[in-house]
Amino acid sequence: MIRFGVIGTNWITDRFIQSAMETDQFALTAVYSRTEEKGRSFAAQYDAPEVFTDLHEMASSNLVDAVYIASPNSFHARQAIICMNHGKHVLCEKPIAVNSRELQEMIESAKENDVLLMEALKSTLMPNFRTIKDNLYKLGRIRRYFASYCQYSSRYDAFKEGTVLNAFNPVYAGGSLMDLGIYCLYPVICLFGKPHTVQASGVLLSSGVDGQGSMVLQYDDMDGIIMHSKITDSYLPAEIQGENGTMVIDKISQPYDVKIYYKDGTIENLTRSQVFQPMFYEAQEFIDLIQSGVRDSAVNSHEVSLAVTEIMEKARRQIGLEYGADLD
Repeated sequence: MIRFGVIGTNWITDRFIQSAMETDQFALTAVYSRTEEKGRSFAAQYDAPEVFTDLHEMASSNLVDAVYIASPNSFHARQAIICMNHGKHVLCEKPIAVNSRELQEMIESAKENDVLLMEALKSTLMPNFRTIKDNLYKLGRIRRYFASYCQYSSRYDAFKEGTVLNAFNPVYAGGSLMDLGIYCLYPVICLFGKPHTVQASGVLLSSGVDGQGSMVLQYDDMDGIIMHSKITDSYLPAEIQGENGTMVIDKISQPYDVKIYYKDGTIENLTRSQVFQPMFYEAQEFIDLIQSGVRDSAVNSHEVSLAVTEIMEKARRQIGLEYGADLD
């Protein structure tokens, strides 16, 4: 059993815990919250024995082996480094860091303390992402990757009424690219590596974060097209277009259905059944790596996370989006 502490008492932490419990190798032993009342209320749902309002105390607890971080984006690096400096393994929600400088510091801390650091990006560890990767060769020469994640945020209604919640507050390093665009970007880097050039555009809201945006990634003989938004909806699937056929993926952020449409009109259904909740697979990967003594995932690797962070950083510079961490 791997004994976990969690940082963040929100819906994403609920989903992670419920998914991780399906591994039979997960035990929730500690909850960190800024307020004891909220921490105890959250811990009671899962019979977690310890509640902390001091992160250093949880990080030094001998009841905790690993920490799952689901706090606002701007807190990720500092909280992860505190935990790793106390010898805890860290699974950190996407985006793992605000910028590449923060992530480099996190990676250095992981190496210095001989602990596992992994970005919690669920889609690339789901069964159908493996299907995508295993069947790319059938497409022939690949010419284009297209992915869209546009989901109107309920918090945008509050924003339009004058209330700026975390999702649209630059203090917490939120916005469309960081929260949704990463789901489109991470898979293309996993599959094809880092592009040669990045061209980004975006719509900045009055609070200073992006409401939506687009990116073009240029490779030697293909390009990647990415669209993301928190102020509109889209129902388009993702595509990987090759000279022999096109792979169609129902939802790049959570792939359940994968088909290839060949030039001759035939359709091959490649979909694999998925027994568990989407976040189960990232929890299982993280636990397996700890138990095997491996300190870097082969899928959600430090290299991929760093490349994604650098590209998002470059895209933000192009659209004029800066966070406090960029100015430190």
